[in-house]
Amino acid sequence: MPRRIDNAFEKEGIFLEDKKRILIIEDEDSICDILSYALRQEGYAVKCAFNGKDGLRELEDFSPDVIILDLMLPDISGFDLCRKITSKYKIPIIMLTCRNDITDKVLGLELGADDYITKPFDIREVTARVKTAFRRMENLRQSLSNRQIVCINDHVSIDKKAMEVYKDGVKVKFKPKEYELLLLFCENRDRVLTREQILDRVWGLDYEGGLRTVDVHVQRIRKKLDVEGALSIIDTVFGIGYKMCSRD
Repeated sequence: MPRRIDNAFEKEGIFLEDKKRILIIEDEDSICDILSYALRQEGYAVKCAFNGKDGLRELEDFSPDVIILDLMLPDISGFDLCRKITSKYKIPIIMLTCRNDITDKVLGLELGADDYITKPFDIREVTARVKTAFRRMENLRQSLSNRQIVCINDHVSIDKKAMEVYKDGVKVKFKPKEYELLLLFCENRDRVLTREQILDRVWGLDYEGGLRTVDVHVQRIRKKLDVEGALSIIDTVFGIGYKMCSRD
C-alpha cells in the first residue's frame, strides 16, 4: 500500500505566513503524528516527509526554518541527508535516533546538526529543543543586525560597517570597486541595472573606460562567490545588464 500523505494543510487551509515552519523527516507514522500534533499546538506550521527523497523536495517547496531529521530512513542515511542539507542551507537540524551511541552523536554534530535527541523521547523535550533552536536563530539575527551584516544568500554576506565580504563564514578579499559593485546589486535586489547605470554609479560619469569594465568585474565577483551547483549570485539580463535576485 502506498504511504499516506501528510495533508494537514489541505485540511487546515493555507497556513499563516508569519508562522515558523518545521519539516519533520521521519519514516514512522506514529512518531510523525505525535511530533506534528504537539508542534502545531505550539503554533508552528509543520510538514512531514517519510523518506529522504520527499524530505529534499519539501525542503525546496516548504522552506522550513527548522528540520527534525530521523537518522534511520528507508532510502538514505540521515547522516548523508544532513550532509546534503548543510552543504547548501543554513537551517538548524535536530536529529532523532534510537541509538544512544556517542560516536553517532559526534558524527551528526560534525556534519552540521545543531542538536540530537534519542528515542524514546518526551515530547516536551522535543518542543523545548525546537524553541531553543529558534532562540539561537533570533540571537544570531540580532547579532548580525547590530554588526550591519547583510546576508545575500545562505553562503554570502556583507559586513557593511567593516566593508568586508564573507563566503561560508570566511572573509573573501575584494578590491574596492568589486565591493562597491556587489553592494550596489545588493541594495537594488530584483531590479535590473543597465551597464550604463552601473558604470555611472560605481565608476562615475567621468570614467573613460568602456562598458566591458562592468562585465569583467561581474565575472570576478562570480568567480569569488558563486557556489558549485547553485544559482549564480548575479544574473545576466541579456541585451540589458545584470540583476541580483532574491533567493529563498
